[in-house]
Amino acid sequence: MRQKHKNYKMRFQVADAIILAVLVAFALLIVLPFINVVAISLTTPKAYADTPLLLFPKVFTWENYQTLFQDGRIGIGFRTSGKFLLMAMPMNMFLTTTVAYGLSRTGYPGRGLILKFVVFTMLFSGGIVPLYLTIKSYGLIGNMWGVALSEGINTFYMIIMLNFFQSLPESLVESAKLDGAGEYKILWKIVLPLSKPVIATVFLYYLVDRWNEWYNAMIMVRDTQNTPLQLVLRNIVLDSQNLDNIMTESVELFTFSAGIKMGAVVVTVIPVMCIYPFLQKYFTKGIMLGAVK
Repeated sequence: MRQKHKNYKMRFQVADAIILAVLVAFALLIVLPFINVVAISLTTPKAYADTPLLLFPKVFTWENYQTLFQDGRIGIGFRTSGKFLLMAMPMNMFLTTTVAYGLSRTGYPGRGLILKFVVFTMLFSGGIVPLYLTIKSYGLIGNMWGVALSEGINTFYMIIMLNFFQSLPESLVESAKLDGAGEYKILWKIVLPLSKPVIATVFLYYLVDRWNEWYNAMIMVRDTQNTPLQLVLRNIVLDSQNLDNIMTESVELFTFSAGIKMGAVVVTVIPVMCIYPFLQKYFTKGIMLGAVK
């Protein structure tokens, strides 16, 4: 019996070691490319040519970031993306929260049919041409409001929030109704304070989506002074691929195209990385609870 228990313990330890090794391998696959991006952005062309797979810059330099910010487009991108977040995020969260709460309440006539129509949009869409014509009919082409309204609500995120709302005890809503509370008061005073995990999760999803917005902006906005950050990054990457060295009257651009591209990636990732730790404790719980069903 003791021998059997010992063999089981050894097998269990071996299994743990294998799982740990696999998880470490996956972690390295995720972390090492990012470290390589940071190292390339902080090194010189010669050091990169000698060792393309860098984990630490052999020759440290800030020149790539100096060149990047002297370009001027990064500043415009940050300003436009910041304004876009202030425009789009409140609308996204309000629409997603109210629609999810409405569809989570059982007994409403037509609820099932409306939910089917909502899920249908996850599978099929009209495409970019009808979307463009719709935004154009409102006179919002060339305006960032057109980009914001082009995706006012994400169906998948709404369903996550809907499932979370349905997991809350129905007795809470019934008790509030007995006390004379209306639907909006129940939502803002009772449901939302209990839904911090899923709200933080959906907020982070929308934040990343809106921060990474570039395709709709490329279609609908032509003004270079209203170019979001990700579209600026795309233009810089394309320019870096086509040109190795451009001279202007005051500054030399793209002297090290790979370093500038990697620097642009780091610059755009840092804001999200700074916000994520504050939402992490809610994020894991929210995504698990909201996706149970």
